Amino acid sequence: MSIKGFTDELKKGFNSPAYLLYAEDPYLLKEALFAVKETIPEDRRDFLLSVFDMESPAQATPVEHIVDVLYTVPFFEGRKTVVMDNVQKLLKKDIEPLAKYLSKPSPDSVLILLNSGTLKKTTKETLEGVTAISLDIRERELPAWLGQRASRRGITLTPEAVEYLIGTVGPEAGLLASEVEKLAMSGKKKLDAPDIKEIVKGYGGYDVFDLINALKARDASRVFKIYRTLSEVQDPYGLVGALNWHYERVSSKWKNREKVFSLLNEADLMMKTSGGAYPVEHLLVKLLRL
Repeated sequence: MSIKGFTDELKKGFNSPAYLLYAEDPYLLKEALFAVKETIPEDRRDFLLSVFDMESPAQATPVEHIVDVLYTVPFFEGRKTVVMDNVQKLLKKDIEPLAKYLSKPSPDSVLILLNSGTLKKTTKETLEGVTAISLDIRERELPAWLGQRASRRGITLTPEAVEYLIGTVGPEAGLLASEVEKLAMSGKKKLDAPDIKEIVKGYGGYDVFDLINALKARDASRVFKIYRTLSEVQDPYGLVGALNWHYERVSSKWKNREKVFSLLNEADLMMKTSGGAYPVEHLLVKLLRL
């Protein structure tokens, strides 16, 4: 089930006893948690909503206690919502009490599990009866999601504006949402690509399109001049994501297609393990040599 499935369940009021929401992008899980909270009247949240963070299982609330909370009859009318965040940190012994609970779930509660990163096969198999929903947005769904996000902030993005924004920022939902917040403060209700370009270029005079063109021209001096400017205002993950987005669009025309994506993947892994700017700089050097 996709993110649309989550939206549908949200509208229906979560009819299943338990849900497992998972995503590679943590932002999408935070957004989902916010949406869940919004379904509960603010004056009743203290009684009908419980959120447990399992980031550090040894210090977190014991799973057995959370199960007790699930079985507790709510004070107000309506079902209680119990959220467990960062369930990817749980050990198998911690998941077993949840599996036992799912064999006889409480009719007065709904359990929502949030899994950040890759979903373990054993977790999904152990939690028999849970409704699993992937919140990750497929590439073809990204423009529609971005348009809807902008609409909720009171602005309209043309298709060209959406394409430009993704091409500049990259496909990471959290970074795109952050840019939409900035655009919402621009004072304009409808934005086209030139409008966004004016705002983005205002950061330093360059965007990712300039970087791509410099790479195509194999102009090393210009590549690193543009990169130094962009790195002051753009997250390295977003920059690599934007490069990946561009190369995917023209991959059929590249003789070194497999090598390009291998280098992009290598840079992504290096950032996740070592951090810093050097993985991006090494990536640019290697792309210039192709």
